[in-house]
Amino acid sequence: MPVPSKTCVSCGRTIEWRKKWARDWDDVRYCSATCQRRKITDEERDLERRIVEMLAARSRESTICPSDVARAVAPDEWRPMMEPVRRAARRLVDRGEVEITQKGSVVDPSTAKGPIRIRLPRAP
Repeated sequence: MPVPSKTCVSCGRTIEWRKKWARDWDDVRYCSATCQRRKITDEERDLERRIVEMLAARSRESTICPSDVARAVAPDEWRPMMEPVRRAARRLVDRGEVEITQKGSVVDPSTAKGPIRIRLPRAP
């Protein structure tokens, strides 16, 4: 029987099932001890809100780059904001609010490497 997939509430990546979690799989919320310590801050919730607002301000077909959000938050020191923005985008993907794409195709946010774009979900 396949194990249902889960998403880390902190980083938005897919949690890989581990045998040691067999008894308490229903209680597992984080993919690692680092994510469990990190939690979700008000700043990270603000990043989620900014992503959605930036997408809403553009045409339905438009995409944004995580650097657009990072530059809006910290114009002079935006590079350290890139990973928090990507984490926020992955959490939004898990909730079905956005999609992450590479070269125009929707990708799994847990495995996406390199440049990504964020867009509103498209109708099937």
